Amino acid sequence: MAGMLAGLIIIVLLLLIRNFVLGSKLKKLRKSYTQFMSGSGVEGLETIIIELKERLQEQEELHRSLKKTVVSLSETMKKKKGNIGIHRYNAFAERGSDLSFSVAFINDDKDGMVMSGIHGRDNTFVYAKPVKEGQSAYTLTPEEIEAINLALLQDK
Repeated sequence: MAGMLAGLIIIVLLLLIRNFVLGSKLKKLRKSYTQFMSGSGVEGLETIIIELKERLQEQEELHRSLKKTVVSLSETMKKKKGNIGIHRYNAFAERGSDLSFSVAFINDDKDGMVMSGIHGRDNTFVYAKPVKEGQSAYTLTPEEIEAINLALLQDK
């Protein structure tokens, strides 16, 4: 009987030790939970999730708005007359040098203008022609076409 009593005492002591160990682990877990929830408690968890969902929806709306703005700016940038091509040449092959020129100001849609300056001994004449989709209502010289092609090559 004394052996049985000693065995029960050992089992009770082991259970008490286990109880203290589990209590310590539970205390650490409770501390971590309190820090995670920032003292809001289980009742506040639903409110936190709803607030996070609302913030996410606001961020998604802002993202869509910014995406529209970027697309709009991209389209606007394509329409700007930002590509420039310059072609210098000698308009009068028998004398002079490359003082004549054609300059094209073309956007990505091939719209813009081309200007040519024909330099002679006594005068320089400057002409401007509108360009729409790479063509003009006025006849383009080979030098003007070359300037347009040089401008179009710049964005590639």
